[in-house]
Amino acid sequence: MEHQTLSQLQTITEVEPLSTYPIMTRQQRIERWAELLEQHPERRLRALTGTEYLKREARDAARGEGSPITVAFEDPLLRALGLKDDTYGEAKRFFELSDGELHGIVCSCHVGTMFRGQWAAARVRRSIGGNRFLKWVRERMWH
Repeated sequence: MEHQTLSQLQTITEVEPLSTYPIMTRQQRIERWAELLEQHPERRLRALTGTEYLKREARDAARGEGSPITVAFEDPLLRALGLKDDTYGEAKRFFELSDGELHGIVCSCHVGTMFRGQWAAARVRRSIGGNRFLKWVRERMWH
C-alpha cells in the first residue's frame, strides 16, 4: 500500500470527512430535541397510548404520527447523528432514556391525547437533570 497525502488523494477522488456533524453527548441530543419542540410552542402533538401496558417488542415498535418523537425525527441533524425512525424504542436508544423517562414524556396517561410543543419540551428537559435516586426507584417500580 502506497502512502499518499490528503491533497494527492483529492486529485484522484473526492475525499469527505467521516462525519460532517459534531458528535453530541446524551445531554446535547436531548437539549436539541427540547429546542426543536420549543421552535413551535403551540404545535399540537399526539401522545402514545398505554406504553406501560405494552410488551417490550410492541412498546419499542410503538409510534404515533405527530408525536414528540416525530419532531425529533424530522430534524436532519438528529437523523445524521443516528436517529433511525420515530418509534418509542429508537427514541429510547438514541436519547439514552429509560422506559420511565420516555414514558413520562410521550405517554397519554401523563399528557392526555394531545399536548403542546412547549409542554413536551419541558418534559424532555426534565429528563436531563433530576434526582438520580428517584429515577432509580421509578425504574425499579417500572419492571
